[in-house]
Amino acid sequence: MKSTGLKLLALTTFILVLLAVFSALGFSFPVVYFLMCAGQLLLIFTVYKILTEKYTTTKTFDDFYEDHPVKDE
Repeated sequence: MKSTGLKLLALTTFILVLLAVFSALGFSFPVVYFLMCAGQLLLIFTVYKILTEKYTTTKTFDDFYEDHPVKDE
């Protein structure tokens, strides 16, 4: 995955966590509403960018997990 997708994901996460904090602290409605709308639109855009990214791998399900290899018995 390219760094663009990861940067968008980090930004989306930050905005939505900020939304939760602002709503818990009782910020004004327009600020919370703007963050909610912006966060949801950014989430949809982030998912679209990540899923349409030209990413290929040579790994298959036979490779299992890199940190826990399957032992041939």
